[in-house]
Amino acid sequence: TNALFDPQRGTQDEVGIKADLSDRVSATLAAYQITKTNVLTTDPEDPDFSVQVGKQRSRGIELDVAGELSPGWNMIASYAYTNSITSEDNIVVGNRLNNVPQNAASLWTTYEIQRGNLRGLGFGLGLYYVSDREADVENTATLPGYFRTDASIFYKRDRWRFALNFRNLCNEKYCETAQGRDIIYPGAPFTI
Repeated sequence: TNALFDPQRGTQDEVGIKADLSDRVSATLAAYQITKTNVLTTDPEDPDFSVQVGKQRSRGIELDVAGELSPGWNMIASYAYTNSITSEDNIVVGNRLNNVPQNAASLWTTYEIQRGNLRGLGFGLGLYYVSDREADVENTATLPGYFRTDASIFYKRDRWRFALNFRNLCNEKYCETAQGRDIIYPGAPFTI
């Protein structure tokens, strides 16, 4: 109709706790609910146009643990559970939101040599998991979950840092995101 859309609005409620597990490792745990109204989505009848859905709701928990496990060895691990649905609409009530995995987890760890001739040389390894996601608001297509591995080699000296980063080390083929069931973006292949 060429009329302006209503502005998107959102509210967020969150409660969390942070704890030091030791003098070098801490953890945070949070539970949240986010509610959005007047969200634009692709028109299911014509992908060149947009429609506004009534209300979307996301509820979930997030857990992060980070710290230095020993001198030079650092780690951050996270897990998120998200239940995201369209909670009020004239088309797709109860459907999962597109591009939102129910489960996602990651682990990134680095080790930097602390003494000797190789002091400052370090290595990193990252593991990423994303569960299945819906490609569209109608939930007619699903993006499969994936597991990706990243790595790095770096060298630090004084105020300088040189790094070589490897993304998607195993050249995993996966779908990163979608703009509907017809427009799906693949994840990057092995990249240096």
